[in-house]
Amino acid sequence: MSSGLQLRVPGLSGRLAVVTGANSGLGFGLTRELSKAGADVILAVRSRAKGEAAIEQIRRAVPGAKLAVADLNLASLESVAVLGDRMVADGRPIDILINNAGVMTPPQRQVTADGFELQFGANHLGHFALTGRLLPLLRNGARVVTVGSIAATQRRLSFDDANAERGYRPMRSYGMAKLAQLMFAKELDRRSRAHGWGLTSNAAHPGLSKTNLLSGASYGREKPTLNARVTQATWRLLPFMWLDVDEGIKPTLYAATSPDAEGGAYYGPRGLYETAGGGVGFAKVPTSVDDDDKRRALWRLSEQLTAVTYPG
Repeated sequence: MSSGLQLRVPGLSGRLAVVTGANSGLGFGLTRELSKAGADVILAVRSRAKGEAAIEQIRRAVPGAKLAVADLNLASLESVAVLGDRMVADGRPIDILINNAGVMTPPQRQVTADGFELQFGANHLGHFALTGRLLPLLRNGARVVTVGSIAATQRRLSFDDANAERGYRPMRSYGMAKLAQLMFAKELDRRSRAHGWGLTSNAAHPGLSKTNLLSGASYGREKPTLNARVTQATWRLLPFMWLDVDEGIKPTLYAATSPDAEGGAYYGPRGLYETAGGGVGFAKVPTSVDDDDKRRALWRLSEQLTAVTYPG
């Protein structure tokens, strides 16, 4: 069990935060808490209607919350480019970017609009491209937080078949995408310090949290997936392993707002195997994340696939 870290969210009045996947689950909880602290928050979401509904719900709990919806489909590099160009043209600096949105374990292989395996394409490449396009707005002491997962600790994950063209295993591809996100978060912080970009990048994971990613996403099927049904059963049989969203967001909230949060660090829940227990601690880092050569190779691959090149 990791040592405990104290979460105290400072006042964020006048600060701008962007949260991907903000209309539900962890993203919704993070948006609500950032709003409570006074931040202006942009909900970057696929469905404008769901984003507007989330704003209405948050404003019932936080009257006067400063919220706005931005259209973003991370499974489309064109959509990422449109949002990035629009925000850069608006010119308002971003203080907090939380790369939270995600796709988890579709039962059959699916691809993005650009032909990438959906989990690798949306979870990693979409956020890689978005952060790169928003970089001009992040050079003002911004905090970039990437949401990881304990699935990234699976053994022998590699990017030799990032698009799962030689065989698709849902949880394997999910773990690989999440490992890529962690490697991106650390390399982004290293490059920021090396090239003077002025941002701090770190990562956090929610342990096992009761979000819609696990609660029954059917991916067009009439019934929830087997993974979702098994998950729901464990909620009932092993409730001590699971966190409510209000607890699950704490590591990410710490990474995004705490003055003590470190660049390149990885945070998670304090419980046994980082699954439950609440609070915030340092999370176990997969060995690939600390491998400079592997991180740089993934960075080059990501720039090649997205056609988004970072300066320096």
